[in-house]
Amino acid sequence: MSRRGRPRGFDRTEALERAMEVFWRHGYEGASMTDLTTAMGINSPSLYAAFGCKEALFREAVARYDDLAGQVPRQLLRDLPTTREAFTALFRHYARSYVDPGRPTGCMVALAATTISAGNDGVRAFLAECRQADITQLRARLDQGVRDGDVPAGTDTGAAAEFFYALSLGMALRARDGATEQTLLALAEAAVAGWDEILASTAPARR
Repeated sequence: MSRRGRPRGFDRTEALERAMEVFWRHGYEGASMTDLTTAMGINSPSLYAAFGCKEALFREAVARYDDLAGQVPRQLLRDLPTTREAFTALFRHYARSYVDPGRPTGCMVALAATTISAGNDGVRAFLAECRQADITQLRARLDQGVRDGDVPAGTDTGAAAEFFYALSLGMALRARDGATEQTLLALAEAAVAGWDEILASTAPARR
């Protein structure tokens, strides 16, 4: 038997992806319940029955975003032979995907709650954890590069990961501001061109 309030033919995954786009476009606090239910094609009782509350829906939407948008970055970091090649491909991918006309601009995790009221601090903390996980992923690839010999042994991989993640956040924000793919690719290429200097600048002797 279907749950009370849920319309026949309700597709939970499809509704979740529609909610994801609303949060991605408008942010957590900017997305009203009307925005969400309209996009999802369900009523409020159905939303609460299926997802519990707005914050629970948001957390699921972020997880779905990670499943979809995070697949290519994880593959690039895992499969390309050197760290520099992996980061080059990663930032070129961001430059293109952040302005993909088929979806909202930028990065949902970067932009969904840049400012948020005290009552929703749990959402802010949740997204901060998501961003930290992304930094950890970058650092793990840099650490692998140290082991493989394509990243200098003296590199502070934590500092380098922070730098490259900050670049990705900046690219996401500029995409939301209307920057073109060409502009974002120029940022990506500048970072790649300065690869050796960026890594060297993290070494303790250079600080």
